Amino acid sequence: MSAAPHAWPEFPERFNLCEYYLDRHADEGRAEKVALYCEGEERTYGELIERVRRLTAAFRRLGARPEERVLIVLPDCFEFAETWFATLRAGCVFAMVNPLLHREQFDHYLEYTKARIVVTSEDVLGDMEPAFDDAPWCEHLIVVGSDAGGHHAYEELIAAERPDSTRAACAPTGPDDLAGWLFTSGSTGMPKACVHTHGDFASNTELYALNVVGYREDDVCISVPKLFFGYATGTNLMFPFRVGASAVLFSGRSTADALFDLIERHKPTFLTGVPTMFNNMLNSDRIDGMDLSSLRLSLSAGEALPAELYERWKARTDVEILDGIGSAEMFHIYVSNAPGDVKLGSLGKVVPGYEVEIVDPQGAPLPVGESGRLRVNGPSTALCYWGDKRKSNETFQGAWCTTGDIFRCDADGYYYYEGRADDLLKISGIWVSPLEIENALLGHEAVAEVCVIGREEDGLMTSVACVVLTRGFEGNDETAALLKAHVKERLAPYKVPAQLRVARGAPQERPRQDRPQAAQVRR
Repeated sequence: MSAAPHAWPEFPERFNLCEYYLDRHADEGRAEKVALYCEGEERTYGELIERVRRLTAAFRRLGARPEERVLIVLPDCFEFAETWFATLRAGCVFAMVNPLLHREQFDHYLEYTKARIVVTSEDVLGDMEPAFDDAPWCEHLIVVGSDAGGHHAYEELIAAERPDSTRAACAPTGPDDLAGWLFTSGSTGMPKACVHTHGDFASNTELYALNVVGYREDDVCISVPKLFFGYATGTNLMFPFRVGASAVLFSGRSTADALFDLIERHKPTFLTGVPTMFNNMLNSDRIDGMDLSSLRLSLSAGEALPAELYERWKARTDVEILDGIGSAEMFHIYVSNAPGDVKLGSLGKVVPGYEVEIVDPQGAPLPVGESGRLRVNGPSTALCYWGDKRKSNETFQGAWCTTGDIFRCDADGYYYYEGRADDLLKISGIWVSPLEIENALLGHEAVAEVCVIGREEDGLMTSVACVVLTRGFEGNDETAALLKAHVKERLAPYKVPAQLRVARGAPQERPRQDRPQAAQVRR
């Protein structure tokens, strides 16, 4: 077990995230500092504070009550941040979903959250409005944009309120009061809401964002993932606001060209990304002409970060990528590489303040080097999955969270992700991670893409590696034997695929990709 080296953060009895992340900057002299950039415009901390107070008053005028959900269905924009903070200031609970969803999915989220107030944009109305009309719990639809379609116009609501009215006052919440829902990935059905308190978000901010990553007031941050995703809500809103830094928002798709344009304009110091985008940027025709010298740090999560990709990025930018793992259940990252301490192939060490165990199927801790299910204990553990007591009892045991992730830890305390528990194959009576085999094969120059699957024959499980070759290699028995030998040199004999199927013929040959194709889905 990895022991937490220092105590959890403590917060006062009266504590609200809106004051913790936003209001403090007026008292600390940052009212005139730019907090957000978006689509050629900017908002200072002072402007945001005033608009958030007006929106808080509007929410209360519409009947918002403490602990009720406010559903945010917005692209990355000023209004997203304002709505998020106003929800907390009013003592309500935020829930955030992707604005690119469709009618049927909105039906689910409106029923699940039972939100009295929904905030969305005019671009989403086509799918949202019929879902809203059929939702018995929803009373008010607030629309950002020039055409509210007969619903509440966002700007009109704000203009009608005063920032110093009693309705605009900050709710007297405490660190244990409900603050937000974070939705799981939905890999085992519809996404479940992990219920978090004000203290959960602030604790991870203190332990990870400040003590590991080291956000600074002079940072300018930009994110590939969008704000509705907890990874980005943390890295591109909460964390920079904690220290009075600035963040860049954009509502469009995250593409290499879009990021390059924003980097040229804003000179960010901090890039939150995913391996796919780092790869796309490096493979872009624009990469050679880009000035990336403003960057001082990059973050990665969500899918495996190949060592080769890290090395290419570091060689081009001289900027470290801090790979880590977090979850909706824990709010954010709890195992991470750190500045000046990046171990390729690993997800780094436990974030100080958290504890981690690797356990067998019966829950008993395993020795160093053995693979098992990861359990994590920390101050940001969710209270439950909303509306799912059985799954909550399986996952949460007090501050402990039993994940579905398979890890191993080396003697130096670095943790290695090996896949999901439900992805493992039991071969010769021993659990085998397909991801481990895939990563071994990707280490050979002949392999462009690979996916390892299980196949049952005569009641016995075997592994099959399906490989797409890079240019210059032929899909024949000789290549298959070469790749099997490559795996055998790196892994135990029982982990060598029983079958290795390669794509045959020139039409199947591809340039090498710098990321595992199957691993990104599993993680």
